Amino acid sequence: MLVALVAFTGCKKGYFDSIPQDLVSTDDIFKDKIETENWLASVYSFLPDPWSTATGSGRYWAGFTEELELNTATLQASGLLSPANTINIWNNNYQGIRMANVFMQNVDNSETNLLNEPNGRELIMQYKGEARFLRAYYYWTLMKVYGPVILLGDEPGKYNDDYQIPRNSWSECIDYVLAEMDSAQQMVPDKHVTSTGAEDATQTGRINKLVISAVKSQILLFDASPLYNGNPDYANYKNPDGKQLMNTNYDAGKWAKAAAAAKAAIDHAKANGKNIFRMSNADPFLAAFNSYRDLFLTGWSTEGIWTRAVTAYSSWENDAAPRAANGNSFNASLAVTQEMVDKFRMINGKSINEAGSNYKDTGFVATAKSGFYVAKTSNMYINREPRFYNTVTFNGATVPFVAKSGQTHVQFWPTGNSGNANGSEPKFPKTGYLVRKHTNPSRNLSNNAGNVVRPAMYIRLAELYLNYAEALNESDPGHPDILEYLNAIRTRGGIPPLSAPLSQAEMRKQIQLERCIEMAYEGCRFFDVRRWKTANTPEDRQGGEFTGMNVYAGNALTDVTFYARTRISTRTWDNKYYIFPIPQSELNKNFAMVQAPGY
Repeated sequence: MLVALVAFTGCKKGYFDSIPQDLVSTDDIFKDKIETENWLASVYSFLPDPWSTATGSGRYWAGFTEELELNTATLQASGLLSPANTINIWNNNYQGIRMANVFMQNVDNSETNLLNEPNGRELIMQYKGEARFLRAYYYWTLMKVYGPVILLGDEPGKYNDDYQIPRNSWSECIDYVLAEMDSAQQMVPDKHVTSTGAEDATQTGRINKLVISAVKSQILLFDASPLYNGNPDYANYKNPDGKQLMNTNYDAGKWAKAAAAAKAAIDHAKANGKNIFRMSNADPFLAAFNSYRDLFLTGWSTEGIWTRAVTAYSSWENDAAPRAANGNSFNASLAVTQEMVDKFRMINGKSINEAGSNYKDTGFVATAKSGFYVAKTSNMYINREPRFYNTVTFNGATVPFVAKSGQTHVQFWPTGNSGNANGSEPKFPKTGYLVRKHTNPSRNLSNNAGNVVRPAMYIRLAELYLNYAEALNESDPGHPDILEYLNAIRTRGGIPPLSAPLSQAEMRKQIQLERCIEMAYEGCRFFDVRRWKTANTPEDRQGGEFTGMNVYAGNALTDVTFYARTRISTRTWDNKYYIFPIPQSELNKNFAMVQAPGY
């Protein structure tokens, strides 16, 4: 049930290694320090692993967007999403909420030997604060997917309670989770430190004041966004008693609150020693490339706000590995769509369809770029921004891991070293692209040599910068901080800064594209296109035909038949997908709860 995440000081086992044993009662559990801490560990255990191969959330939601082309289409993409087959994170998160309620109700047990610890009462207060935040965060996780949910209060439910409970309104849910996080923030430390005052690496992933500041920034940004702020589409979204569940009156002041919260979180992060991670190099291109690559290998300690210490990163790497990588531990299932490839800019900062971009989709480059691609690679992959080479593995690209003997580059045509006709296992990306992001080029998949153990980042400072730029552009267009914080991300990414003046609409477009590129495959895109209500626009469309290279054609790197844009899938988008349906099994038990509109 649990995976190891962090370790309590003084405990031999990892903090998340254990769950409460089958003791006689909760009274017995909460009289014992180890079992009490194990229970808190179980509250943490409901947090998702961003790099897990589990399909429940579609590869951390990327599979529900144009970021990925999954081997099996999602029910949303096929137009078959319904309450009977919806993604079910409802049960899991409400289990986390219940576990937190039980913990907070019982941890004050006066007989617990936690009180015998140094600063025992302060420790109990901290633990309650962590559980209180996690309870609010699980509500927030549900809200992002299902909209307004049911707030259960502090008492753990009993088997004979009345569970015919209607949904709370979106505003009630927002007010509740923010108030709970405000209270929790007063109970947890600013940092988890050792007895010497140094930051305690064994506590990586534990909730602190900075984590809560960052999450509040995210919540207020969502609440200000078009899907939730004055959306007329939900005018008839009501409980059986007529209670309005979503905000239909626009409140411009919400953007100012979101901007203030983002700036406060940024200042808090910097005060705690966090910065945008950068590597130095005399070559600006290499400086940008290395910065973005190493951000996920070692730079997380500089930029990461909320991290998860142990993750399934190796499974992610296996699924990002082409057959040209050494060993046999590969799946090649993280296929990138052509539409996602086309979002990456050129090195001059211009989009590929923008005047002066110098983009070419015909012909082949005469010379190699050492470490990136070989000679005769398609011009469509040449002179792209550094993050492109960090994020996408394409035909002609350097093998993303230690390569098989004699292999120098990836070949996705049928008889190529990573194509569909080579080898006994038909493992190849059906779009002709693989995700490269969050992979380690020094790892040998054959013997695991060169492996870099690293956490995942739930929230990092770059996201807060983009939160601030977006909210400020909506609340105070033209404010100089918008360009300052947006350009900090652009220039780290290796493209030129933007210059004033830009209209509010143009700045909005630039910020949204920057989020798409910078935060790719980090669980943001799915929610961004929804909160912006842009999933049916040309820039952010989630329906229609999606394409890739023709992986069933060609016999050489320069064979033009491979590079014909080919329909890989046709996806359905319905505006009801802005909010997912609650599982029908839950409505069958609770007749007072209404379903999301359109289902």
